[in-house]
Amino acid sequence: MRPTEEEARAAVRTLIAWAGDDPDREGLRGTPDRVVRSYGEFFAGYGQDPKEYLSRTFEEVASYDEMVVLRDIPMESHCEHHMVPFVGRAHIGYLPDRRVVGISKLARVLDVYAKRLQIQEKLTSEVAEAIQDVLQPRGVGVVIEAAHECMTTRGVHKTGVNMVTSCLLGAFRDDPSTRKEFLTMIHR
Repeated sequence: MRPTEEEARAAVRTLIAWAGDDPDREGLRGTPDRVVRSYGEFFAGYGQDPKEYLSRTFEEVASYDEMVVLRDIPMESHCEHHMVPFVGRAHIGYLPDRRVVGISKLARVLDVYAKRLQIQEKLTSEVAEAIQDVLQPRGVGVVIEAAHECMTTRGVHKTGVNMVTSCLLGAFRDDPSTRKEFLTMIHR
């Protein structure tokens, strides 16, 4: 059962007190409300179905059967282990089979999954599998590069480090020339 907003605000007040500050201090009085509103935005993906964005396709593609790639899509999510952001960019490609989808829909699918508590590996595969399931293309490739604040602002404190994950399905996995073409396109 999902807690109420009031219960969430009380939890934030508790965390402020636990950190050693006074939640009634002038600068912190509005913080619980701001945090709850922020979390509503950060985690809006729980209330959305990413596959809905892929349901409207275009079949009049004039026999187009080459790769469609959207690269350098800004991406932000939150680590499910520490609840801190990881921020980077994603590259999404697919090989259409009789139909295509509006390119903004690829970014929207990424956003829905990213606006949930995540690990980058799962996010990468969820995006690829949703595209594969709905569009049923000949192949899908998703690569995500991100910096994780759980590594840069705590723990080992290593800045300037990006994690790269990939999920390649269909021809992107099975055909070395298709895989090479995709990887070349996203790194231009």
